Amino acid sequence: MLEIKTKSFKELNTQELYDLLQLRSEVFVVEQDCVYQDIDNKDQNAMHILAYKTNVLVAYTRIFKPGDYFEEASIGRVVVKAPERQNKLGYSIMKTSVDAVNALYETNTIRISAQTYLKKFYNNLGFMEVGEEYFEDGIPHINMVMS
Repeated sequence: MLEIKTKSFKELNTQELYDLLQLRSEVFVVEQDCVYQDIDNKDQNAMHILAYKTNVLVAYTRIFKPGDYFEEASIGRVVVKAPERQNKLGYSIMKTSVDAVNALYETNTIRISAQTYLKKFYNNLGFMEVGEEYFEDGIPHINMVMS
């Protein structure tokens, strides 16, 4: 059974904060061999979507209201624990995140900075490419928008 929590930075307890930083580090730093700082001083303004399975954080995103990250509302740091990827948790956490943006910020327009290799995944969720590919932290990305 998947337990999904939506919390502001101040509502996170120390274990939840540790869990999300550990998962992000596991995937964005170690798995993707990206020697860039994951902690970016933006977590304090985000709402955090955490998906737990038997007390283990298996998927996570953070969402921002319009103007906090992009002009539009946004979803970022989308991450799923490697063994759980075949279980479609990426779709689940993204659908939950889109619903949270719609409910909390009363907007249907959402921008993401997607790793280019995941374009089809985000296309299937309703996001469309905007602009040209660029590098962020040494990894090819593209802006995508859902509206």
